Amino acid sequence: MKFKYDQRSGKIPQVDLIPMLTVMMGVLAFFVVVTMTLGTESLIEVQLPAEEQPDAAPADLPADPFIVEMGRDGELLLNGQPSDSETIKAQIQTYLERSPQNTVFLLPDQDLPYEQVMQFLGEMRQVGGDRVSLAIEEN
Repeated sequence: MKFKYDQRSGKIPQVDLIPMLTVMMGVLAFFVVVTMTLGTESLIEVQLPAEEQPDAAPADLPADPFIVEMGRDGELLLNGQPSDSETIKAQIQTYLERSPQNTVFLLPDQDLPYEQVMQFLGEMRQVGGDRVSLAIEEN
């Protein structure tokens, strides 16, 4: 590859680095802002169950389980009966005060968006703390 330069003047062409550095600083600033934005999202911590041995018996459910179901259209069912969000939160608090060792289960429909399920699970966790659990229905 040949570069032409004026042999009469004897000057070697110079590369101006300022525009390149300006672009590089803009790209760096973009990635810093994106990284800081993504790092501040609040997540819901979900403890995954440990791997079970194939011969292990499933854990026993309490005599009166508290199961909140989320239907395909987002409707809420409390132990099979239709209910609203505020009533469910009040009943979660009463249930957990009455039975300190039991757990509240959220059983969502598999077609619901993940965001909607996690949002409601977060609301339930504000009331019940770590005694609220996401349940998965086995097929």
